[in-house]
Amino acid sequence: MSNAAQRGAAPTLIPIVFCADDFGLEAGVDQAIVALAQLGRISATGCLVQAPNFAQSARALKGLPIDLGLHLNLTERLGQTGLCLPLGQLLLRSYSGLLAKQAVAEQIERQLDLFEKHVGQAPDFIDGHLHVHQFPVVRELLLQAVLRRYAHKLPWIRDTRAAPLSAQLPFMQRFKAQLIGALGAAKLTRQAKRLGMQSNQGFAGAYDFDRPHPAYETMLNAWLEQAASHMLFMVHPATQASSALAFGADRVEEYRVLSSDAFAARLQQGHLQITRLSALLAHHVHKT
Repeated sequence: MSNAAQRGAAPTLIPIVFCADDFGLEAGVDQAIVALAQLGRISATGCLVQAPNFAQSARALKGLPIDLGLHLNLTERLGQTGLCLPLGQLLLRSYSGLLAKQAVAEQIERQLDLFEKHVGQAPDFIDGHLHVHQFPVVRELLLQAVLRRYAHKLPWIRDTRAAPLSAQLPFMQRFKAQLIGALGAAKLTRQAKRLGMQSNQGFAGAYDFDRPHPAYETMLNAWLEQAASHMLFMVHPATQASSALAFGADRVEEYRVLSSDAFAARLQQGHLQITRLSALLAHHVHKT
């Protein structure tokens, strides 16, 4: 037994990141994200800035103790003009080199402009709806825009390469998690690092809404078993779901679990601390 353990010293807490996607999508999503931020159950949220009511809903983000980022969207129309393609077409055009660079660049600039206008700051981080930020063509144009606009304070960028996953999880779920990371995460992170941008270390939270899956609490506990410092957990909570909200029942269940006392107890038992990645990275830079 170590001297610290003999003295009863508190164990070192492991800092992890919980990032809620899709802020702005609809009222129930926004309410869940704000409530979880106030409870300390998330430490980041990605914003769909083209959503019809984003200008109004963004006001609720002011003062929340979380990182605020752009959830780059190239696949959902959301009532906006400009490039918007189904995921399969976007992937095909990205990897074949047929994606219109000017159209992608315009979408990136438009969404960064909207973020700054309505959130009132530069993004703390950038990721992508359906992980489009890591696709070929998109990632190069995105990094160019970020470096040009935010060279004085670069945002962090999401690395979707899967953390080790428990064998308790269904095979297809583990396969999907690996597939997401294989669609450009390594190249994106490598290119970003050369420019001075940092990322999370390990990624969890992906599951297939369309397939039968274990209870969300079961999956969450399996992911938390593999938790390590700077690891990012992706979540999609909603307090309620309209009939138009995709996978609404799953989103409501995520919120129920994440807002529960059982989740708080699980974090405490695992010596896990939900932390803003921007603060972790700034501390690391300061130390080095």
